[in-house]
Formats: sequence, C-alpha cells, structure tokens
Amino acid sequence: MKSNFHFSNLLGTVYSQGNVLFTPVGTSPSGEKTECLMSPVGNRLSVFDLVNNSSRTLPFQTRKNIASIALSPDGKVLVVIDEDGKLLLISPTLPRAPVLHHFNLKSPVGGVEFSRDGKYLAVTISSLLHVYHTPNILMREFAPWRLHRTYAGHSGEVTGVSWSDDGRFLLSHATDQTARLFSLNPVEEFRPKTFAGHRDALRGAWFAFHQPAGLLVVGFGDGVFSLWELPSSSAIEITVSNLYTLSISNEKISSVAINSTGQWLGFGAQKLGQLLVWEWQSQSYILKQQAHSHQASSSISHSSITHLSYSSSSKQIVTSGSDGKVKLWSTQSGFCFVTFSEHTASVTAVEFTKRGQVVFSASLDGTVRAWDLIRYRNFRTFTSPTERPVQFNCLAVDDSGELVAAGSSDTFEVFFWSVQTGKLLDLLTGHTGPVSSLAFSPVGNTLASGSWDKSVRLWDVIGRSRAVEPFSMNSDVLAVSYRPDGRELAVATLDGQISFFDVALGRQTGIIEGRRDISGGRSIYDGLTAKNNAGGKSFNSLSYSGDGTLLLAGGNSKYVCLYDIQEATLLKRFVISENLSLDGTEELLDSRKVNSAGINIDTLEDHGDDSDKEESLANANTLPGVMGGDMSKRRWKPTIRTSCVRFAPDGRGWAGASTEGLLLYTNEDNITFDPFDLSLDLTPQNVLKSLTNKEYLKALCMAIRLNEEQLIVRVFENIPQDDMKFVVAHLPLGENAYYLRRLVELLVKRLEKGPNLEGDLRWIIEVLERHGKLIRSNGNEWAGLVRGLTRGMTDVQTTISTICDQNANTLQYLIDQSRVKENHQEGMDIAA
Repeated sequence: MKSNFHFSNLLGTVYSQGNVLFTPVGTSPSGEKTECLMSPVGNRLSVFDLVNNSSRTLPFQTRKNIASIALSPDGKVLVVIDEDGKLLLISPTLPRAPVLHHFNLKSPVGGVEFSRDGKYLAVTISSLLHVYHTPNILMREFAPWRLHRTYAGHSGEVTGVSWSDDGRFLLSHATDQTARLFSLNPVEEFRPKTFAGHRDALRGAWFAFHQPAGLLVVGFGDGVFSLWELPSSSAIEITVSNLYTLSISNEKISSVAINSTGQWLGFGAQKLGQLLVWEWQSQSYILKQQAHSHQASSSISHSSITHLSYSSSSKQIVTSGSDGKVKLWSTQSGFCFVTFSEHTASVTAVEFTKRGQVVFSASLDGTVRAWDLIRYRNFRTFTSPTERPVQFNCLAVDDSGELVAAGSSDTFEVFFWSVQTGKLLDLLTGHTGPVSSLAFSPVGNTLASGSWDKSVRLWDVIGRSRAVEPFSMNSDVLAVSYRPDGRELAVATLDGQISFFDVALGRQTGIIEGRRDISGGRSIYDGLTAKNNAGGKSFNSLSYSGDGTLLLAGGNSKYVCLYDIQEATLLKRFVISENLSLDGTEELLDSRKVNSAGINIDTLEDHGDDSDKEESLANANTLPGVMGGDMSKRRWKPTIRTSCVRFAPDGRGWAGASTEGLLLYTNEDNITFDPFDLSLDLTPQNVLKSLTNKEYLKALCMAIRLNEEQLIVRVFENIPQDDMKFVVAHLPLGENAYYLRRLVELLVKRLEKGPNLEGDLRWIIEVLERHGKLIRSNGNEWAGLVRGLTRGMTDVQTTISTICDQNANTLQYLIDQSRVKENHQEGMDIAA
C-alpha cells in the first residue's frame, strides 16, 4: 500500500478570524465560470467555490493565525499576514499555490489593501500607513519589497485603509476617531485632510463601499446586518435608504464582504466559527457553514471534534463534537450537508454502518442514537436501564449493523443493544475502570474492550461470555483496533506503547515503543525541554490500513505516526500543524518571556488591547470593585492534539480530527504542473511543428489549450495507433483532469459522426483502462460524458447490428439467387 500521504484539505472548520473576501469572477480550465470566497482558518486559508459547490485549502501555512488577507484585482497575487506581521506573497492561480516571497513587517497589521490597478499595496502598522510597490511575480527580484512612501498623522492605531477608484488617493481610519485622506504621489496644492466628528473608534471608511451597485453593508455585534443603498456621485439629493435588516447569527459579525456584482454578501462570525453567503435580492443563502466549536478564548473559536468515521465508499465522513452536534461532511465537496443536534451533551463517538445508510453516536447525556441518512432523522435512541443516566464515551457497531455496544465511564460496564428492537440485550461487566475503547472483530462475533483498569477483554457477544482471559497491560488502555482480517488486535496504552496480540492464541506477538515517536512540541507551562518531555505523550487512536500492513496512530501531540507493522518501524511522522498560536507546537521556548515569578508572559491576559467594548466590560466586572480588568485572569491557548485518526476504506487517504479541524491526507497527486499555462509560444504554428517532430503528446495538449476544434481533430487523427497508449497514459490530469475531459468530449463527438470507428473505439478502450478509476471516483463530475459515451456506444452497436442484419440478408439473397440460377441451369442441361 502507498504510504506517501500528503495534506489534501481541511474540513470541519470554515472561519476563525480576519477578513473574508471574494475573488474576481474567472473561468476555470473547463470553461465554467467560477467565483470563490476566501476565508482564514487558523494559519491556513480555505477557498470556497460558490458556483461549483466545492472547497479546498491552500497548502501553505503561516507561523501564527492569519490576521489579514488581500487579493489583487486580477486575482493573481494574494497577500497573507499573520498576527505577528509576517507577510507571505502567494500566487493562488498556479498549481499548489506557491509562496513567492516572505516579508517581515515586525508589527501586527491593522489592514491591507491593493490599489485598483494592483501596482501598489497599502499596509497599516500602528499609527502609520505604508505603501509598497507590488512585487513582480513573473520576474525574479533580489529585493522585491520596495517602499513607496510612509504616511503619518494619526495618533491612534490605524485599523484600515481604502483606495480611490483612480488609485491616486488613500483614505485611512484609526482608533483616534478620525479618518485621513492622503495622495499616493504629490499633488499640487493638495494637503492631507482630516475628517473628525466621530465619538468612538472608526471601524471603516470608504470612498464608496461598492461603487457598481451602490451598496453599504453594516454588521453589528448582535448578529444583525443592515443593507443600505447609497446615492451615486452624480445624484443631486443625497439620501441613504435602508433596503432591509436581517439577523443571521447569535454572535457578533466579525467580517463583511461583497462580491464583484454586488449580489452576494459574505459574513464571518468569529466566536461561532460561522461562514455565510447571502444573496440579498432573492433573500436566500448561497453558503451556510458552521464548524464544531467551543470557546477557547474570549473571541476565537476552535474546533472541538471528538471522533470521526468514514463511510464505506470513503465519500462521506461523520464527526462528533463537544458542542453536542453530529455533522456529515462530503470528502469531494468539503462541505457539511447534515447536522444533527438532538444530543444535549458532548458527543464522544460516532460510527458508520458498513452499508453507510445509518450512523450511530454516543454521548455523555446517557444516550446512544441511530440516525437514518435517507430521511435524515433520529429513528432509535438507546439508554441505560438504570434511573441514573450513564455517560457513554466509546462506541462500536458490528458489520451487520444489527448490534451496537457502548462503554461507560462511570459504571465501568459495556451495554449491548439490538438495533431492530431497541432493547438492551446484555450488560457486560468485569472492568474496574472507565471503558475507554470498543471494537468489533471484522470476522466472527467478538467484541474487544479496553479500560483504564489496565486490561483488554474479549467478549463472545453471542455466547454472552468472555472469549479468552483478559490481556493485562502495564498502563491504562486508551485505544483498541482490529486488523481487517480479525486475527490481530492492536492496543495503545498510556505509557506510549502499542502492543499487538494474536486473537486466536490469546498471546502478545509484538510491541512498538512509540513514546519517543510521538514526543515533541513544548507547552508554555512545561518546565522540561521538548526532547525530554515524553512522559505525558501517548496514543489515543489507532487505525489499520485496508491491507493490514500499516498502522496509523495519533494522540496528544502535534505528530501523527505511520508504522510498518511487519518491521515494527516508523515510516513517517506527519506534523498536523505548525501554528505557533497553538500550545505544544514549538520545540524551544523563549526564556526571555519568563518573568521573575517564573510565569510565562504569554499566559497572562493583556488588558490593553480589548478592542471589543463588550469584552472590556466583561473583564472589568470579573471581580467586585475592579474597573481595570481582572489581573488574575490568564490567557488559555488551545493545545495541539489529535483526538481520532482513521484510514479511508478505499486506501487513498486518511483523516485526523485535530484542534484546528478535520485534516484530510491523500496518497494521490491530483495537482500536475501544466507547462502550457506559462508558455508564451502557444500558437497553431508551434502545434503543427510539434506534430511534424512527432511530439504527439505535446501537440495534443497545445491544441486543446488553444481550443481550436479543427486543430485538435487534425492532431488527433495524425497520432499513430502505436503511440496512442503513451499519449493516454501521460496526459496531464491536473486538478480537474482538463485534458482528459476534452479528449473524452472529442471521442463522444466522433462516435456520432467519426470516419474512423475502429480507431476511436481503441482510444475509448485505452482511456477507460487507464483512467477508469478516476472517472468512477468522480462520478458526479463525469456523469454527462459517461452518458454521452454510453449513448454513442449504444448508437454504434445499433448501427452495426442493423448493417450486419442488412448484410446478412443481402448475402442470403445473393446465395438464394445463385442457387436458383444453378438449379435453372441444371434443368436446362437435363432438358437438352
């Protein structure tokens, strides 16, 4: 099995902080119009395609949480700035969105915006406004960041900037309750102007918020937004009319954006981790997504996913969270399409059935619920027979989907129900500590249970008895997992070890010392170095690969480990996050941040930067009589960890539930460099030259890129049959398999009226043999072309059958006529 997994996408979290923005309307390689919404998610950036209903996460990471983003008007240059002022210049249109330049602004940034022509970049730092020349992404420069000019005048922190339409003037606003107008270059008789009169810090200032549509959107702290229509510059009477006001969230709206046409409004709610896109004319949602979240601090929401499970097709993932919700995510689109919120406490475990039509969830509210994924409802609820509710913290479902088991953390028992009747079948007792993990054997009727009492027990669920004697461990058991053939059981314990047992013989067959593998990352509260701080590191989740040769292990660390079981060796350590805003990601701590009392100043609450008035009042009223904030309050940073890891059933990837969200990894490289995107010599003459030089693959790709039908057909018809396999095998697939799609479109057209039927059929066979798995895995996207192929093949079969029948009838007629002639000749001879 392939082990070269790499990051693919981030699900489970859609927005954390910073500003959201719409990309310009563009055209995809397949010819479809696209419009996307960019949203910061921790130290990553997610892009939501609102037209094709898909999402992706760009592969780069910033050092800390993203604070501001800006996109050039043509959409080819992206600037991302983190909380410390570290700036990245990225080309989002290129494959893998490479980071082109780094720049350290050395201070937090209040706002950033490109000029209308994209030649300048304005950045606000403290009370200053800096304007830089935009680096050239097509040329290599020794010093790409050239400062054009610095503007001063504000006495408070500058929080934002806006450009005029002609790019000659800039309007900045600050916490000193003023806005200032500056010119980009010296203008005769112009002096910077100050606009005063506000009674509080300014949140925004614009020449015109959305000039084409004349719209202004205002988001309030109670989740309400207002849409206002502004007068045009040529209007005689200046009147501002309120189109409507709507409540879309229960918390403060942190960011607002309007798309280029003025029809869609984008909103980000920081405390809820919520992202919305509203079409104001039809008054409907284009996008409405919210993550599993809990409040880790006063303003930022972090993921609280506790468990995950794949469907049998690997196209869906179900997640549970400490917010009491169960969510289903599409691995293809990246969106959450169902949310169940009937649980009243944290949901600790979820499992798909093998058939994929039912999901089970266990919760600390004392219930296990079964969810119907056809009608999207809770059709069965399982509870303990005792009057006092039992807290369930683990779950297991057998392969048939008829039996469900849940482990208790307070009564130390395993409950066993029938799904059809909903009745409790048995109560398995014997553990003397909380039951931490359950797993059904893929073959047979054996249930394995691990507990904090340092034992693993195997139960015969049909005979209602223990299958073998308990396996005694040296430490608390945190996770158990069966190998797909059911012959081996892996057990993770608190001391960082992974033990392997032969289920039939009931004896230990191997062990992996994983504490050193998972150790790494130092907490700000630690007194030891990361190298020596391995005492608290352990695995809490295990997952076998489909062929049983690899084992994936994750726990309370920034690492996820992949092991080769036969060799008992570590193949790879995946770093799930490099975000320094999370605790446990740094290998070394700065001793200069430790004060004389031995306390790290990063843990102290900073009371001077409470920009939100509600938060300032909340801090001020913490203790009676304290008006300047509670000096005993500490800042709590979320700790990087992995709560659950699972291999995809199809073997193409794995998923991990982490502090930042649901991370997806894949072993398929869907992004292929396309050299024709950068070629300046893409002309019909060069296509024919490549065809003459027998560079058939290059000629075909260039012709498809030029999108000239006659040229594509000419190149296609001149490709020899001997080179057909090479061309099909080495077609650049890219993210959307553009070249393969265009080739199949050509074959569909040629089936209808092509002159070379045999050659076209050979091409179709080769395409299906080489890329059939890709087409099948993306069935929704290829449905139209597959139907076209099916229709064309059916027509060809019908036509050939008709021609064969006609030829058979013609031959039979000729044979009959020949026989009649022969008989007539014989008759004539006899008569003579």
